[in-house]
Parts: sequence; structure tokens; C-alpha cells
Amino acid sequence: MKEIDYDQVEEAARELYIRALKLLPDDIKDGFGKLQGLETSERARTILNTMVTNIRVAEDNNNLLCQDTGIPIYNVFVGRAVAIDGWRLQQAIRKGCERATREHPLRSSVVHPISRKNNHTSCGPGVPVIHMEFVEAPDTLEIQMIPKGSGSENNSFLRMAIPAEGLAAVKRFVIDCVIDAGGKTCPPTIVGVGVGGTSDLCVHLAKQAATRPLGSVCEDALGAELERELSEAVNRLGVGPQGLGGDATAFAVHVELAATHITMNPVAVNMQCHSARRARASLGAGGIEYSF
Repeated sequence: MKEIDYDQVEEAARELYIRALKLLPDDIKDGFGKLQGLETSERARTILNTMVTNIRVAEDNNNLLCQDTGIPIYNVFVGRAVAIDGWRLQQAIRKGCERATREHPLRSSVVHPISRKNNHTSCGPGVPVIHMEFVEAPDTLEIQMIPKGSGSENNSFLRMAIPAEGLAAVKRFVIDCVIDAGGKTCPPTIVGVGVGGTSDLCVHLAKQAATRPLGSVCEDALGAELERELSEAVNRLGVGPQGLGGDATAFAVHVELAATHITMNPVAVNMQCHSARRARASLGAGGIEYSF
């Protein structure tokens, strides 16, 4: 069995938070290029150009892409031959998250939900959010970090549709959510759609979809077709960059599915803003390897 170095986990959690806030993944940069080439509105092209400039300036000056440091989310992928102490793993991630906030330093966006007290650690009850997933690859231990800002997270929606309403209800709900969000999500967005499961699983699927790399496709053939149809429909709405009109409302619509009950068909929407930040680390005997 592969043993885990928890000091390495802590360091990865720290560095991932900082990297995610400063470096935009290449697939998102490529997505901007595609939208710029397709945009027909002069004002929208100007806004897209300003966003691209912001990305370049942030990287050139080792600065943040956005002042909102978000809710820290860590997705952990554990291989079959990896032995972990789950509690120690969680504590190492939490400590790394706190160190990133204090040592960098970052603005902490995390507060107590009732008192609104901010401990300036980016941590609190239930935060950072840590998801564990067990994968087939034997020696894999990977950590993905996603800082989810409030502009995108506030535009989260769930509808417990019924099967009699059909797929049309799913499509209509997604379109209505994008219209309702307007410019509040700082478009162009990645629109994540979850279909099926239970209410909580459906919302989780929507967030997984929203944070998938651009160019990835739903593994389910029907889900992939729904992605294609919704991506075309959303970019005909005219919301445009920052909600000021244009063709570039979304980089893409991503869909994730789960089996559900015969009497229900949940659908959820979660959006990712144009600064679609994420970072990934692979941990092994050779040290930590960072990527997106």
C-alpha cells in the first residue's frame, strides 16, 4: 500500500489555493480566444479583450485574477493502493488552506452564517469543503482545488421536475436560470447542469459539471447531446459578456447525470464565472506535481 505524507498534503493544499487564484487554466484561455473569434458585438469584443488583459496582467504581476477568493473546495481522488487516515488528510488540507490565507496573505471570504464573524482563515464550520472520490488507478492521490466565488455560487438553482414534464422542462429550466442570472455571474460562464439523483446529489452534479475543463464531454451519450443543444441555445440569448449584450454568454453548458427515482426528475444549475479557476496536484514519492 502507498503511504501518505501528510506534510506533503498540507503543502499541496496551501499552494493549490494560491495557484488557483492567480493562474487561469489553458482551456479557459483557449475558450476566450474562441469566443473572441465568434463575437459579433463590438462592445462585447471590447469587454472580452479587457478580461483577457486582466488575465495577462495578473500572471505577469503574480497577482490575483479576482478579489473574491471564494469558498475553498478540495476534491481528493484516492487510488486503490493508497492507504489514508481520513481525519489526518482532512486536517492537513484545512491547515494548508489556513496557511495560504495567512501567509500569502489572501482576503478571507468565509464567515459564520449567523454571526457573520470572519476568522480570516478561509475556514469555518464545514469549510473548506472536501469531497473524497475513490478511483481505479492504484497509486493515485490527486487533489483538485476550486475557489468558488459568490458571484457564481449565488446563481445556483434546483427544480424537482416530474417525468411527465419531459426533457423540455429540463431545457426550459436551464434557459430560465441563465436569463435570471444575467450579468450577475460575470459571464461568459460555464453553465453546469445536474440531472437526476436526489436533490443534494443533483446540485453536486451541477457543480461538478460547472468545474469540468472546457472541451470535456459528458460520458453519457444523451447527456452529451443535451450539452450540445443547451450550449447553442444559451448563446442565442444575447446576455453577452458581463450581461451587457452579445453572443458570448457561455463558454459551454456541461451536463452530469445520475440515475433517479421513477416518479421524479431533479434538475440543478450551478454556474462558473469567466474566471473559471482551478488547480490540481499529484502527490508521490517524487514530490508534488502541479497542473490544472
